[in-house]
Amino acid sequence: MTENEFRRLALRLPGTTESAHMGHPDFRVAGKIFATLRAPAAGWAMVKLTPDDQQIYVHSEPDAFVPVKGAWGRRGCTSVRLSAAKTAGVRGALQRAWRHTAPRRLAAQHPEE
Repeated sequence: MTENEFRRLALRLPGTTESAHMGHPDFRVAGKIFATLRAPAAGWAMVKLTPDDQQIYVHSEPDAFVPVKGAWGRRGCTSVRLSAAKTAGVRGALQRAWRHTAPRRLAAQHPEE
């Protein structure tokens, strides 16, 4: 997985825009961040999962998905080691993060794949 592949997957989600926050590219739906690139460093990304979703991804792909340190990680924020990530896993994590962040009406218009 490369940064550009991550970006393409994120931008395919309905209503998603790319912006920046604290020097990192981010992806937003309805103005709310659900994923970032280069956080904590180049070669990494972050997705805002629920704690339950985080546990599933960390368990299924421990080389790719790692809880963010501290309170953000306990709330579900999950780092993605892009070099170890598989497209299907990242696609699923982005979809879950988008769904958790998107307004209910928008999410309801786009059923899960």
